[in-house]
Amino acid sequence: MKAYNVITLCGSTKFKTEFLQVQKELTLQGNIVISVGLFGHSGDDEVWKEGTKEMLDDMHKRKIDMANEIFVINKNGYVGSSTKSEIAYAKSTGKTVRFLEPFEK
Repeated sequence: MKAYNVITLCGSTKFKTEFLQVQKELTLQGNIVISVGLFGHSGDDEVWKEGTKEMLDDMHKRKIDMANEIFVINKNGYVGSSTKSEIAYAKSTGKTVRFLEPFEK
């Protein structure tokens, strides 16, 4: 039985098109890809109901726990505060962090 690399996607949900493209590419490369469940900045208004964003942010950390690495969708170099928190969390738990575009702190 083949062991597949598991990657969790991180980044602003305003980049829905890029999330879907990267998910497709990484899957075709033979990875199991875990993504976001909702795109709050791309029209999924349910995210903004009371308590939902906090639940989703916590859930995303659990998705990072399940992965070997994270892949950050940082289109045009954009990394928001939630994504910065996810990067710091991933690094603190020893995960590899890769980026769509070059990233400087």
